[in-house]
Amino acid sequence: MADVKLTNVKKVYANQVEVMRDINLDIKQGEFIVFVGPSGCGKSTLLRMISGLEEISGGTLEIDGQVVNDIPPSLRGIAMVFQSYALYPHMTVYDNMAFSLQIAKVAKDDIDQQVRKAAEMLQLTPYLDRLPKALSGGQRQRVAIGRAIVRRPKVFLFDEPLSNLDAALRVATRMEIANLKESMPDSTMIYVTHDQVEAMTLADRIVLLSAGNIEQVGSPLALYERPENVFVAKFIGAPAMNIIPCTVQSTGDHTEVSLSSGQAVTLPIKTASSEQGKPAHFGVRPEHLDIAGDGDAAILEGEVSFIESLGEATLLYIAVPGMDDMVIAKQIGTIPTQRGDKVRLVANPERLHLFDENEQSYRTE
Repeated sequence: MADVKLTNVKKVYANQVEVMRDINLDIKQGEFIVFVGPSGCGKSTLLRMISGLEEISGGTLEIDGQVVNDIPPSLRGIAMVFQSYALYPHMTVYDNMAFSLQIAKVAKDDIDQQVRKAAEMLQLTPYLDRLPKALSGGQRQRVAIGRAIVRRPKVFLFDEPLSNLDAALRVATRMEIANLKESMPDSTMIYVTHDQVEAMTLADRIVLLSAGNIEQVGSPLALYERPENVFVAKFIGAPAMNIIPCTVQSTGDHTEVSLSSGQAVTLPIKTASSEQGKPAHFGVRPEHLDIAGDGDAAILEGEVSFIESLGEATLLYIAVPGMDDMVIAKQIGTIPTQRGDKVRLVANPERLHLFDENEQSYRTE
């Protein structure tokens, strides 16, 4: 297994469109890294550059300490699992998993040992004699993963492997991939998805991409609790973080801001005196807003315009005077609030966020 290092990597197509810009990333042996971001952000392109299926226009890519920019995919020591299973329909599960080893002229006994070990790991042993048409979608994807395992690659690459599965199968297969990583702790895995639930539950670290740039790299909770900019704050979390225009009124270890609604909020966030009077962005996640009790000092007040009752939670869409966008408050369980009710909202000051006029976080820790 191996480290993967990208230094100033970029991708430029023939029409001079730059789709990846100065990507710098160190992936350590044994890490499970997830590339996530909206459609068109470059996550699959970056994965294909690592695999060798896309040419690197600039910078260097190292796998296990070796620069592999000009090395073909078959010699990079990688195995890739795609969203399409790409199984041979006329071959059994066993033969599909064994085929690459047979082509490499590996000894028959070694092939059998590796295939059966991978099948046991993926709970495929009862299906080794079946054809792909006799398997469920989740089982077919496990066969594709098993085919990668038997090759003993330095790096596993997954390109949205669960996107063709229904919701129940996605959950089950996601758990199997997590268990697979636990059983192969030294394996380096890079996983592409547009689903932030997959990213949050599988990753050791998330690489969040936008328009060919890395917005933030960190543990799932780091991105959730300490987003470095407004894009990260709104992408991670569902519903998205409420972002409210504001102006910095006073600075220091505690900063007071005036919201576009006219209300003032004090945040335990340090800002410089030079920021006073500047426009900024106040942020609070829907799940961190609570309905105020009698005597509580509210940070927002408005009228409930729409309610989504989900059973385990209730989403309140609140029209706040002076604001263009609705504020969303997520409450646990069902609540008696009705459309048209006036509500006052409070939040733990430690859960509040402040971003500058360039949408970068003021938090530096």
